[in-house]
Amino acid sequence: MNIHSITIEVPQDEILAAESFYRDALRLGDRVTVRPSGQPSSGFRGFAPSLILVQPGDVDAVFARALAAGAQVLKPVAKSLWGYGGSFRAPDGTTWQVASAKKTATGPATGEIERVVLLLGVDKVKASKSFYQEQGLTVAKSFPSYVEFDTGAVKLALYKRAALAKQVGCDAAGTGSHRLAVAADGAFTDPDGYDWIRARVSERKA
Repeated sequence: MNIHSITIEVPQDEILAAESFYRDALRLGDRVTVRPSGQPSSGFRGFAPSLILVQPGDVDAVFARALAAGAQVLKPVAKSLWGYGGSFRAPDGTTWQVASAKKTATGPATGEIERVVLLLGVDKVKASKSFYQEQGLTVAKSFPSYVEFDTGAVKLALYKRAALAKQVGCDAAGTGSHRLAVAADGAFTDPDGYDWIRARVSERKA
């Protein structure tokens, strides 16, 4: 099963601003869409989309555009054991991680997004892994605290909720709607309440 895009839910009066942020600041094209939702939500929503970029300079550029468009820094960009990156909270409240596997530049920044990974915080990684396998998702990597699936245009990875919150630099507490819908080849709600919706035919052909 493939993930074709993710949909961020925002109040009706924030739709245009959210569309502008994802189109102009993050330059995600049709990989992220928005739709209205009146469901209450507070604190960490349990997920963090991750943009994997080619060069450290690309990370800096995305961060600069995001902050200029109203995002708030959660973790400033910095080198780490795994590469170079940081995280921020978008104006609509969604937590994002931006990273490159390269710690130093090996070429000019191009703006190319290598891949988009949807990081889901779950209660029980092993149980959620089994659930997603039953839905037809193919495991690409599997560890006790982390599972990654091969899901096409948008990759899926599972973490413990608290571990994901720590990774992106925010408190794990949160209540209400996830304000997320995953557009894929099938529709269901997972054990942690994340909604998957059937992608439109135009998305599936993309």
